[in-house]
Amino acid sequence: MALSQLIPSPTSSFPAHSHHQRSLNPNSTLNPKSFSFFSDSSLTLFRFVRRPNFLRCSASSFPEKHHPTNPPKSDDVVELPLFPLPLVLLPGAILPLQIFEFCYRIMMHTLLQTDLRFGVIFSDAVSGTAEVGCVGEIVKHEQLVDDRFFLICKGQERFRVRSIVRTKPYLVAGVTWLEDRPSGEEDVDALANDVEGYMKDVIRLSNRLNGKAEKEVVDLRRNIFPTPFSFFVGSTFEVAPREQQALLELEDTAARLKREKETLRNTLNYLTAASAVKDVFPSSS
Repeated sequence: MALSQLIPSPTSSFPAHSHHQRSLNPNSTLNPKSFSFFSDSSLTLFRFVRRPNFLRCSASSFPEKHHPTNPPKSDDVVELPLFPLPLVLLPGAILPLQIFEFCYRIMMHTLLQTDLRFGVIFSDAVSGTAEVGCVGEIVKHEQLVDDRFFLICKGQERFRVRSIVRTKPYLVAGVTWLEDRPSGEEDVDALANDVEGYMKDVIRLSNRLNGKAEKEVVDLRRNIFPTPFSFFVGSTFEVAPREQQALLELEDTAARLKREKETLRNTLNYLTAASAVKDVFPSSS
């Protein structure tokens, strides 16, 4: 359920991304160019940066929320400033931002004196503002002479919005923390290995179609547990933010990996066909 009745719509500074669907249908695929960055063997998990360009931010804020010795329970309601954006931040992913509007420059000064954490939540003109988001923690910042800020944020825990505390001068909500439930009898480690295998094949064919030199794909999992690996995989679906949002909202690691496996399988089928066409008609590529 969207929070569009409670949360103001994002400003016109952000694109609507109305061409994406909320959920990928069984025949959907990802843009092959989305995976070309994996050709660099220096890729490090959870240091994925979306694009070099900083987003121009026009909504956000956030409360003092320190890291207690005893972390809050999942049903504890805490106040968190929300930052509606036309993108999805997943746990472990890296997000560069630019803060330039006056009210949010003030907000930044407050944040830099507290614990540097706020909520990033997906919002666009089609689906409104989501109920589930991800905490972004500022890991690096730069203040310019005109008082703008460049930020590098890292995704932390997920949350669900339970109530709106206030909307001015920036949005603050009461949230509870969201964690994956046990996956029952599912072999999530085997699922994660399957997903990694599909990703490697997609990367290999994507690099070939994009004219990049073929080389062995790096170990994508690097012994990472299935749950954080599932979020890493979701962070590579950058061109489909509503699909990323659906992955973010799932509370079952096995279900998330199965959905990613299906998307990657469809993408691989598409790339295989495109590669065959390229081999037969090289001049058409």
